[in-house]
Amino acid sequence: MTSPRIYLDHAATTPVDPAVRAAIGRALGELPGNPSSLYAEGRAARAALDAARAQTAAALAADPAEIVFTSGGSEGAALAVRGAAFAAAPHGRRHLVTTAVEHHAVLHTVRQLELRHGFEATVVDVDAEGRAAAQAVLDAVRSDTALVSVMYANNEMGAIQPVAAIAAALRGHDALVHTDAVQAPGQLPIDVPTLGVDLLSIAAHKFYGPKGVGALYVRRGARLSPQIMGGSQERNRRAGTENVAYAVGLGAALARGEANRPSDAAHNARLRDMLIEGLAGIPDCRLNGPRHDRLPNNVNVALRGVDSQALLLGLDAAGVAASSGSACTSASLEPSHVLLAMGLDPDLAAGSLRLSTGRGTTEAQVSRVLDVLHDLVPRLRRSPTAAPRVANPRPFA
Repeated sequence: MTSPRIYLDHAATTPVDPAVRAAIGRALGELPGNPSSLYAEGRAARAALDAARAQTAAALAADPAEIVFTSGGSEGAALAVRGAAFAAAPHGRRHLVTTAVEHHAVLHTVRQLELRHGFEATVVDVDAEGRAAAQAVLDAVRSDTALVSVMYANNEMGAIQPVAAIAAALRGHDALVHTDAVQAPGQLPIDVPTLGVDLLSIAAHKFYGPKGVGALYVRRGARLSPQIMGGSQERNRRAGTENVAYAVGLGAALARGEANRPSDAAHNARLRDMLIEGLAGIPDCRLNGPRHDRLPNNVNVALRGVDSQALLLGLDAAGVAASSGSACTSASLEPSHVLLAMGLDPDLAAGSLRLSTGRGTTEAQVSRVLDVLHDLVPRLRRSPTAAPRVANPRPFA
């Protein structure tokens, strides 16, 4: 009899909560109308959409009018970056600031604005633990800066960035502050009055909601140029008939995530620390990111002399789902841009492993995964194709 599989890739996506799945099913079955229509079916769909918007706003301590439903985290980030850039450009502000460890949804959008639309960008470096210093970000801001985009917590190695400090220091500046908060719901506080940001993007599938829906908080008064043209949906900020059922799912998942955040975060932090302590016993294993100031559910290590692809396939064969970093770049043969920005040499970065826990993860599962890794890593290092084993430049702290 085979053992049940162990899922340790919640940073990539989470299973849909049964209560959320039920709410989506009810919406699909009971709300056939277009929420822009005036007849009864349309009004019912609009009421459900408004309720989901109110749930989302409540979790962020925002106003419902400040919530824009999107197709996910990438669209939300692109709408924030491009929307802020194009809205500011006619006023002579064509400079953008971001960091070297952002998700590609931000970095590639910024790069496109540079190459195709004549914007300038300053990409701020990070330290060896993957954190951007607040002062370094602030020093990059100019009088013509349109947007500062700094992620709340890194999706690969979990480092929490000083977003609130940056936003507070820029209060009164014309530049808008955006944070990619995709990894934060259910793990970190996400109320926008405390964070102080103008724009905040999230994706439902990171907090036990459905894939294909997200939300962007847009502070009242912040100028944003729409990127999808057509109808007047989402207060003229994103055209297209709204995905009512999935918006309902996002609202339900976010409300449950906030209600369960204290217990979920404590549960995940306990398992994270158990993983970190167990992995410290593997020779030439480097913890990536800070030891403590990181997401409760994130562990990222680099294993000298081990190929990530071989490691992930070995874990999969043993019944463990894990990743080497961002799910959006998992097919790439290049080392993670995040780890390279932190100063890891390419050979070490090529042996990265990310383990991210969730509500359903147990201590018994973590123990099983550690047993598998303590057996698998030495075997991979003994294989004919293994890289030379070199002393670990930065052991666990």
